[in-house]
Amino acid sequence: MHKNINNLNKNASLKIKHTTESMNDLIIDSIRDIKGKNIVKLDMRGISGAPADFFIICEGDSTVQVASIAGNIYKRMKQEKTILPISYEGKNNSTWLLIDYFTTVVHVFYPETREYYNLESLWNDAIKEVYPED
Repeated sequence: MHKNINNLNKNASLKIKHTTESMNDLIIDSIRDIKGKNIVKLDMRGISGAPADFFIICEGDSTVQVASIAGNIYKRMKQEKTILPISYEGKNNSTWLLIDYFTTVVHVFYPETREYYNLESLWNDAIKEVYPED
């Protein structure tokens, strides 16, 4: 019986990993739909005390584009994955929108705001994956 419990835990872990990976892929695709720029994924699973497993960071050229990118992520995650964020912050000024999907937190920035907060530097211990622009 002990062996079966270990197998269940292992299978559940693989399913969560797959779900997180496919969720991250959809988020990145949603950013690209609206021509988001400078897309970076930070894998923070190896960092003790990290607030999430992944940060996905990108930017838009205007506050309208920033809001559109975040809105597209929200819409596609809801429609295609039936997942709603646990938090969606920053909609008032659209210079930094944060969408929290628990394992993945998405940061959509206006360029100057991104430079000011410099999350990539703050979490420089994370494994960084840069996505080239299409």
